[in-house]
Amino acid sequence: MAGTPSRIVLQVFFAIMLAFLLLPLVVTAGAALNDSIFPSVWPWRGFTTRWFIDLANNDRFLVAVRNTVVIALGVVAMAVPIGAAAAIILNNAGGKSRGFLYGIMTAPILTPGAVVGISTLLFWRGADVPPGLLVTTFGQVSIIAAYVMLLVYARLQSFDRAQEEAALDLGANHGQVLWMILFPHLRPALFMGAVISFLQSTESFNVPLFTRGGQETVMIYVASQVRTLLTPMVNALALLILVVTLVCAVLYEIFRRRELRIRMQQEIAAREAEARENAAIAV
Repeated sequence: MAGTPSRIVLQVFFAIMLAFLLLPLVVTAGAALNDSIFPSVWPWRGFTTRWFIDLANNDRFLVAVRNTVVIALGVVAMAVPIGAAAAIILNNAGGKSRGFLYGIMTAPILTPGAVVGISTLLFWRGADVPPGLLVTTFGQVSIIAAYVMLLVYARLQSFDRAQEEAALDLGANHGQVLWMILFPHLRPALFMGAVISFLQSTESFNVPLFTRGGQETVMIYVASQVRTLLTPMVNALALLILVVTLVCAVLYEIFRRRELRIRMQQEIAAREAEARENAAIAV
């Protein structure tokens, strides 16, 4: 029983941590569904969906959503292949060059978003590209591609390089090896990288703040609303973002378990085939 006090302390700490993380989300959801013009959970004035309806009828918000989705899709289209290519290069590098490349490729993550936003604005302005959605996309890619690189690089650590060598020995070219052997192994990481790229782009604030020009994203819209007017529509938007995030997490878990089940079935089939072959040789 000597470890009982330690377990109690850990359980209390875990409960406090969960409450710290989840209670703000519960309050946000409650304020989005409370029929009160001021965003609050108490006093409860009744269940309503009017704030979601008002949000859907807000033209300024709809334009911000359109801009955010356009930027996020552009970020996914560029960040995933750039991050995957960087991970493959990093994985193939050796010696001191790997550490140097790793530091260079992860530096954007450690750089403050405001610095990235200002630098992106100044760089593209020097190239006579005006601020707007395109420049915002480029600025976000410079950060988010590093997250994709880390995901793909971690996945590459479990890849058996002997498969590549065997395929090349059997006459496959490098393109076939990439598409038929490496890509299927990286598919879960690429999928998760696309999801994270999309979500990171939609919640980005610092980079669009400096590079958006006259355009507006969802986060910029939320900041302006919070600064000028407290309305439950912001809570409704936060609840929608939370639901979308949870759905994406569930879809990823389903996809991951499906891949794991298929891999286990393939391993079982391979062992059974090997056992039958050994039995036939023994006979």
